[in-house]
Amino acid sequence: MIARLILPSLVLVVLAVAPVDAQQAEGARAGVTRPAEDSAQAARRTSRTAPRIVREEPALPGDTARPPVTPGRAFLYSFLVPGAGQAKLDRRTAGGMFFLIEVSALTLVHRSAEDLRIARRFAGDSVPFRYQVNGVTGQPVLDADGAPVVAEWRAARYDAAFVRTRRLHYEDWLAVIAFNHLAAGADAFVAAQLWDLPGKVAIRQAPFGPLILQASFSFR
Repeated sequence: MIARLILPSLVLVVLAVAPVDAQQAEGARAGVTRPAEDSAQAARRTSRTAPRIVREEPALPGDTARPPVTPGRAFLYSFLVPGAGQAKLDRRTAGGMFFLIEVSALTLVHRSAEDLRIARRFAGDSVPFRYQVNGVTGQPVLDADGAPVVAEWRAARYDAAFVRTRRLHYEDWLAVIAFNHLAAGADAFVAAQLWDLPGKVAIRQAPFGPLILQASFSFR
């Protein structure tokens, strides 16, 4: 009795599976394949699963966070010799600029001092403008000592106003030197104070976007 019930059931299962296998075989022979996945969707899924790129600079050792000289010494060095403090702090461009200004100002101070000395030396002096000439012979008229007689004198070039102008030029260049010393000292002092300015730079992959460069700084 049980065998009679099982045999018809097996026959029905075989008949149901056979058409499905036949359809798959015919589809394979006809070249029917599963549609390919969209390339845009594949790239989007890849970008979602791709790991973020993080590139960070290595942390600086503790010794590099300290300036080569203290801010007070840096100020003193550059105040005495403009550019010396910047050289200690490895700031060659700034140090060279202050040193060049110092050399140029010293050169012009020397020149202005020489001009002032000459102006003071010849202050009030005048030069002959025209001599007396004998109308008959056309020769200059001589005095008892044999020197030509001056008919007209030219006004003095080195008068009081000219001397005052030369003195102002000299004082201006002295002020430039004093200001350069103060500016160089202040610049070296600030540079030494900001020597341990920490910086952190990283490149990160933004979600569904390009790479982003991030920088963070903190002042102490």
